[in-house]
Amino acid sequence: MTTVYHTPVLLEESVSLLDIDPRGTYVDLTFGGGGHSRRILESLGPEGRLFSFDQDRDAEANRPDDPRFCFVASNFRFLRGQLRRAGVPAVDGILADLGVSSHHFDATERGFSFRGEAPLDMRMNQRGELNAAKVVNSYDNAALTRILGDWGEIETPWKAANCIERFRAGRPILTTADLVEAVRPCTPKKEEAKFLTKLFQALRIEVNGEMEALKMALEQSLKVLRPGGRLVVISYHSLEDRLVKNFMKSGNFEGRIEKDFFGRTETPFELVTRKAAVPSAGELERNPRSRSARLRAAVKR
Repeated sequence: MTTVYHTPVLLEESVSLLDIDPRGTYVDLTFGGGGHSRRILESLGPEGRLFSFDQDRDAEANRPDDPRFCFVASNFRFLRGQLRRAGVPAVDGILADLGVSSHHFDATERGFSFRGEAPLDMRMNQRGELNAAKVVNSYDNAALTRILGDWGEIETPWKAANCIERFRAGRPILTTADLVEAVRPCTPKKEEAKFLTKLFQALRIEVNGEMEALKMALEQSLKVLRPGGRLVVISYHSLEDRLVKNFMKSGNFEGRIEKDFFGRTETPFELVTRKAAVPSAGELERNPRSRSARLRAAVKR
């Protein structure tokens, strides 16, 4: 039975941008609740195939019973290897809906949200060894400052790192409530929710290696997409969107445009979306969590 796991964001817009060939082979890098995957399957004919990745074992319960569908219990950083294992050398389109599903926020016991008290976990792959409690209790001040600044884009990450260090000197930080209490001295009173959102985002990205995984998947997309194949990505914060935008524009993460001997630009993609698409007013009303979504698409040359 399908469980209520996640409301798919920009569903029709993203699947439309895949420009699906009913006989084609497609990849959903972030299966989650299966909303995007089911919509792709609706567009495929009997010869079409869909491979959907998810490292979270909770997501497996949402698998559709469809002979054209293959669930890949893996992080999408292993995109190319998993497809090769399945005997698939190339695909016609790749879709990724990045970020955290509604399920992760709503399942309080997973520790993704600062609203409520739960073990400080944040692992998307529950078989992983590193969790958020290990990060805040074992990383030194310099490492904490780096991840809070880089991954959370907190303006004064050293202050938060100092708060965490002082608190854990008295007792370990084991729950989400412990962490909120630890950083209370440096939490802006007027922007508490925004600050805590950035803090939890930084830890989640670190625990799950999200930025490295995204870079690996994007690089591998160039190797597995057929010429004319499409890459469609929904991102939710500036760090992700910047990587996606630069990669689609230039084929690298710096956005550096290469030129050949004659001065002609050499880029592996042709942009389909010149500017990121965003949710409609209607979707924002139905699903407020979609407010930060940014949709981009490109065709492999």
